[in-house]
Amino acid sequence: MNINWKIVHHQLKEPFKIAYGVYHFRKALIVSIDYNGKIGYGECTEIDYYHIYLDDFVNDLERLQPIFANSPIEHPFDFFKKLKTFSLHPFLQSAIDCAFWDVYGKLQNKTFTELNQLHTNRFPQSSITISMDEEAVQLQKIIESDWKYCKVKVNSWSISLRDKLMATGKNISIDSNGSFSLKTCEFIQNDPLSAKFLYFEQPMPKGIENYKQISRNSYANWMADEDIQSIEDLELLQPHYKTLNIKVMKCGGLTPSLAILQKAKAMHFNIMIGCMTESSVGISAGIALASFADYLDLDGANLIANDTFNGSRIVNGKVFLSEYAGLGITF
Repeated sequence: MNINWKIVHHQLKEPFKIAYGVYHFRKALIVSIDYNGKIGYGECTEIDYYHIYLDDFVNDLERLQPIFANSPIEHPFDFFKKLKTFSLHPFLQSAIDCAFWDVYGKLQNKTFTELNQLHTNRFPQSSITISMDEEAVQLQKIIESDWKYCKVKVNSWSISLRDKLMATGKNISIDSNGSFSLKTCEFIQNDPLSAKFLYFEQPMPKGIENYKQISRNSYANWMADEDIQSIEDLELLQPHYKTLNIKVMKCGGLTPSLAILQKAKAMHFNIMIGCMTESSVGISAGIALASFADYLDLDGANLIANDTFNGSRIVNGKVFLSEYAGLGITF
């Protein structure tokens, strides 16, 4: 089993503005695992505002490459037990875990959904991200979009903005990337019109000292993003968040994501499968979990101008599963 990698630059179709800054491209690490002529792919992204840098991951991969050089192919659950012993960053662990699922499925000639007996006959539509901009620009983009679901990046909230967004006639969700104050959150969760929005994602900065102030039994459908990192977070989150944004990369791979999703469903959380700005490699991994979802936010590859991979995809919000084995990724 050979592990290889390369760093790529994802050029964005237009500047991507969020509460943390403005981005024109994203650096990503593409990890590949090849065995007997079959190649599996995984991906992780550099996120400067999380202090996540790809050079650190390359150092880890150089350490792991000779260790796995003579390893046999085994079931991904067994492989993941060994992978966990290296205490890798969740982003890098995710890229390796996804690449392994992809190559394993290709060797078995089965898709990830077949291997895990998941449904493939019903998926919600994905949202498209409307990045931060002048209010009039955002509203125009929403109105002109061919997508029915729009996730709007904001760093403030007002009655005026609320009413203008509602007037677009689209299915609107709000993502503040942790920039709202407690006062703003109190207004939102006590405002009956907040129920008109699909969800309000990660309203305040990460941490129980913030989210303990919000309630799942309010008008707002509060969604945890940075606040959900692992399965151990679920008990603390349950009184406060109604919905979880499960990102494969953030959770450390498909294997731990499956465990989180199964427990979260049993605890009656709503689920969104989300993404970073990722190519078809990362998006195909997210789509593999789409049957768990009440919401999807898997538009990452749609924001990239130079995606060189093929796989499962989102077209104007609709999910199209790859017919190929594994995660369905081809290059």
